[in-house]
Amino acid sequence: MRGSLSFIFLLLGVFSMWSQTVVPFRDFNNFFLTYENGAFKTLEIQPVKDYKAGDEFVAYIDTRGNLRLYDGRQRKDITNLNVEYQVSDHLLGYMIGPTLNMWERGRLQTLTYYARNFAVKDSLIVYEDTRFNTLNIYWHKNTLPLATIIGELSIPTTIGENIVVFKDNGNLYKVFYEGLIYEIFSWSGAVDFQLGTDILCFNDPTTRTFVAFENGQFTDVESQFMRKYKAGRGFVVYEDLNSNLWYYRKGEKILLTNFISSFWDVKDDVVVWGENNYLFTLVDGVKIQIANFIPSEWEIKNNTVAYRNIMGGVSAVVNGINTEITKLQDSEFTILGNAVLVKLFNNSHLVLSEGKIYAN
Repeated sequence: MRGSLSFIFLLLGVFSMWSQTVVPFRDFNNFFLTYENGAFKTLEIQPVKDYKAGDEFVAYIDTRGNLRLYDGRQRKDITNLNVEYQVSDHLLGYMIGPTLNMWERGRLQTLTYYARNFAVKDSLIVYEDTRFNTLNIYWHKNTLPLATIIGELSIPTTIGENIVVFKDNGNLYKVFYEGLIYEIFSWSGAVDFQLGTDILCFNDPTTRTFVAFENGQFTDVESQFMRKYKAGRGFVVYEDLNSNLWYYRKGEKILLTNFISSFWDVKDDVVVWGENNYLFTLVDGVKIQIANFIPSEWEIKNNTVAYRNIMGGVSAVVNGINTEITKLQDSEFTILGNAVLVKLFNNSHLVLSEGKIYAN
């Protein structure tokens, strides 16, 4: 029993290690800091040239031009050469000349020595390999060819966080999902595919229906084209021809509003919309009013909504709980993981994390 408990605690420790959120920023001294676990930590005293953050780590170019990475545990030198780099919440991809490399949870790997363009998303990297003129994908420690292209290679414009739509040489649209490739249809014209984290939706020109693809299955959600649509994490939101706003998830549809929405948006686990000059969201299937006005600015990510409040400051809704972070005007804000980082006018910072506000 003792051995079993030790193993369980080890697993919990590993999970906690990789699920930790890093919240990086430059402070008023131009030091490079991060917030984590209720405290602030200095990463670099010298000014950094550039940085890009995901939910689990931050990659940055230090004052000497080196590419470095910090994952909440330790700082790692990646390369001292000039690089082009991209990050997602979990992956780092970087090119040194035509060589494409990546980092994932402490592991470095070379994907190809013949890369050209690439795109880094949540759990995948899509890239062009000029050696065999192929469009390739990295997913879950595997590298797979999506298609061999006759003619000019190009990265698909329809790349979701864990799902990709691409076109082969015969005008056949296909979707990559969970390591498998599914055929959609053959069509010579353009199709508006909206991809979320693990689901996609589109107006099917062959059946004239509105379709969702989830868990390897295509489903006719509506029997006619929809006016506008977006995909999140496991759900789709769409506006019908009568301007009704609908939410679709796992075969069930919910009417969000039958008023003409002034705006609506979807990302990850969040949908927000305006209705009669009020701002709403959906939490666990329940419609919740966020504000009794339409904010001038907002940002959505994961399960968080950050917005400009009525005083001109910043408030945020996390898991349905609304918190005022500051009333100070002209404060800048962004979402990192499920934390909200706010930069005040004097270059000091506030972080909303797990319901508490921390000041630097």
